[in-house]
Amino acid sequence: MATVTRKIGLSLGADLCWPAAYEALVSRLDLAIPHKGDTVRFSTDRVTVEPFDLEYRPSYDLVLDRLTHWHNTTREWVKKITLMDGVYVLNNPWAIQSVEKHTSYCAMMKLGMPIPKTWMIPPKQPRSATWVVSQNDVEATVRRSHKMFDLSRVGDQVGYPAFLKPYDGGGWVGVRRVTDAKSLQDAYDQSGDRVHHLQAAVPDWDLFTRCIGIGPQVNMVKYDPDAPLHARYVVDFHFLDSEEWKRATKIARTINAFFNWDFNSCELLRSAGVLHPIDYANACPDSQVTSLHYHFPWLVKALVRWSIFCATTKRPMKLNMDWQRFFDAHDPDATFDENLDRYDAIAREHFQADEFDAFCSEHLEELDKVALEYFASDEFYDVVELKVRALFPPHEIRMFTDHFFGMIQFWCRTERDRLGLSTPAEE
Repeated sequence: MATVTRKIGLSLGADLCWPAAYEALVSRLDLAIPHKGDTVRFSTDRVTVEPFDLEYRPSYDLVLDRLTHWHNTTREWVKKITLMDGVYVLNNPWAIQSVEKHTSYCAMMKLGMPIPKTWMIPPKQPRSATWVVSQNDVEATVRRSHKMFDLSRVGDQVGYPAFLKPYDGGGWVGVRRVTDAKSLQDAYDQSGDRVHHLQAAVPDWDLFTRCIGIGPQVNMVKYDPDAPLHARYVVDFHFLDSEEWKRATKIARTINAFFNWDFNSCELLRSAGVLHPIDYANACPDSQVTSLHYHFPWLVKALVRWSIFCATTKRPMKLNMDWQRFFDAHDPDATFDENLDRYDAIAREHFQADEFDAFCSEHLEELDKVALEYFASDEFYDVVELKVRALFPPHEIRMFTDHFFGMIQFWCRTERDRLGLSTPAEE
């Protein structure tokens, strides 16, 4: 039996905390997994950005990417290593580049998801300097093809309140809430040359939740968009009943499989018992301890599980999206939940959910205990402090380091309860 090492690359932006925690868990696990006659071990490496020969052979078996959503050089490198060399990457770079919010809304509407009413609106100002055509061509196109329209009538069709937001935006950049025709016109007048959606607000919603999906794994987190960033991810355990929890899980997993996203978050608003997907093209979700706090260990453990599974089994990278399977599964005479069950079956097959569960049970049973030990350690406290120092002013560093580390210790306590383990003092 030969020993082979799978090399996992971490492609990072400003990330500090989750890569340190990920590396620590992989190191502490010190895995040696038997697979197809070999013993598979693992190493991690941080990816650097540099010129590359299109014919070079990368050393990575899997890359966990947090950079291609904004760094073009890395995005094109990821395309090369997936297309030419069979490296598995979280996430698919073509899906990230091509699937803006407009495509995601249209696709999920076709599947019958309860997406709020949405209109697309031409830009207030035509693009000129950013176009490859001449200014004369731009002006001629606007003069001949752009039809004058009454924005207030569009507002009446959508209804108020509503949100004017870039069709391809992210991070709430350029999003404006409008409550009447005047505020809509004012927001539109300030919208520049970007194409926008006008989307109806979900009325009388009583719950905002974010579903974080990594492979077939989905974690539901209650979310407060009006709180400061460090307090938006709420610690709550019973904000959905069992049927709602299953439905939200299936919605998130369906969306992620549909768009070939291994690592994505889906925002849902609940109104009158209906879960409305409102924002789910987030294939680079928040992964920082300074925002996720209590929920941070789940994310790191889920990344470890999915990446180790994919690297060990040499899961093939799916380069193309297969939307037609989902569209063919849609039955116009069925209920939403019946159709959702069909979509989720495809999604579970896409993510090899049964094989993944069996793999984790056989080879990663120690991860829970190893994670408990690590997240309670001084080593992790230093990681939290490093992240806090990067974001907070000097006089708040100690306070917020203790706060976030304390939230993780609360997670450790609830995790011991879940696993039926004794506390360190009892041991």
